[in-house]
Amino acid sequence: MKVTIDIECTPEEARSFLGLPDIKPMQAKMMADFEQQMQKGLSSMDPETLAKTWFGTSNIKAVEELQKAFWLQMMGKAGQGS
Repeated sequence: MKVTIDIECTPEEARSFLGLPDIKPMQAKMMADFEQQMQKGLSSMDPETLAKTWFGTSNIKAVEELQKAFWLQMMGKAGQGS
């Protein structure tokens, strides 16, 4: 025997029927705190600081050295092929 029961209710009604807590106020507070922290962090980061953070001077030097090595290797191969 198979019995099917269809219940039409909103998610809020289902939560209260099942005895689950309403976490909307907690979620709203957490999101407001998160948004405030993000805005505080973004206001202190100007484009120049971001560029220095992402591409620090040591990283730029490493890229320059890699480019030099690449071109020296390419020039060496070009000289060997002639």
